[in-house]
Amino acid sequence: MDTERNKVLIIDDDARNIFALSAVLKAKKFNCLSAQSALEGLELLSQNNDIGIVLMDMMMPEMDGYDAIGHIRKNESLATIPVIAVTAQAMIGDKEKCLTAGATDYISKPVDVDLLIKILNQHLIS
Repeated sequence: MDTERNKVLIIDDDARNIFALSAVLKAKKFNCLSAQSALEGLELLSQNNDIGIVLMDMMMPEMDGYDAIGHIRKNESLATIPVIAVTAQAMIGDKEKCLTAGATDYISKPVDVDLLIKILNQHLIS
């Protein structure tokens, strides 16, 4: 894996989710950054050109993941970064809503770690 582009940005308003995801990913040799709001995440994205992928919680106060993905996709320097929607919303149509909003892929909570690693490897390589 390209260590320069394996940095994962986790954007989630729940510190417990950030802690759990970071612990799992660090054990799998991923470098992690985190933000507890979409605005903070957008700021980190603009300051770090080595982020390879974003794990985006879709339901956050102030700015949700849908709006945040819109900002990422409109920014020419960030538009190609894969964004994985991570959400507790797992009803029919929720995955499509995330993909339509510009997410590259989707995973529901509680997160299946093996599936998450597969998704990360797939999108970090491509």
